[in-house]
Amino acid sequence: MKRWTRGRWKPLLCALVLTAAAQVRLAGQAQDDVNPAADNPVVVIETSKGTISVELWPEAAPETVANFLYYVDTGFYKDTIFHRVIEDTLIQGGGLTPELDRKIAGPPIKIESNNGRLNVRGTIAMARGQENDSATSEFYINLRDNPDFDRTVKRAGYTVFGLVIDGMKTADRIGNVQTSRRGEVADIPILPVYVETIRRAEAPLSP
Repeated sequence: MKRWTRGRWKPLLCALVLTAAAQVRLAGQAQDDVNPAADNPVVVIETSKGTISVELWPEAAPETVANFLYYVDTGFYKDTIFHRVIEDTLIQGGGLTPELDRKIAGPPIKIESNNGRLNVRGTIAMARGQENDSATSEFYINLRDNPDFDRTVKRAGYTVFGLVIDGMKTADRIGNVQTSRRGEVADIPILPVYVETIRRAEAPLSP
């Protein structure tokens, strides 16, 4: 058996470190100092608990990103709430008003969960119903790594389409609010957490 000397291990270890770093970035590990790719759109989620900035990934999920930006550009998300909050797991919004009325969304889109992007902490993904191609406007932000939401050979998973690049402290703050059940809606904040608006980063604040 060939004996590995310290000098031979060094380049191998460097390669492993670089590979691990690349995998973390590919998976979308959230950090507050991440810079978005030059061509990727960035949206700002203004909430009653603070601001969250999200880089979207049109190369990984083109139809999903186009659909999300349609709702952003038409003001659909204005004055909605985060209606599903599971501590240390996820925060979900984009479909209900403070009165828990469901907003009328557009047609469902095709699932794009086979894009290799994982449900790791800080990524944004589309919520959906029982059918694979049933996502419309609702989205969620992962507060931890959620491998059970990833696509496998046995399940379709959920489409990851972006990464929080600033504001994970806000997302965590939302994730820590007290929740209860109201009618058919579980895990709803007792005191509403408002999505005041979602806008493109270059767009001015609405009056």
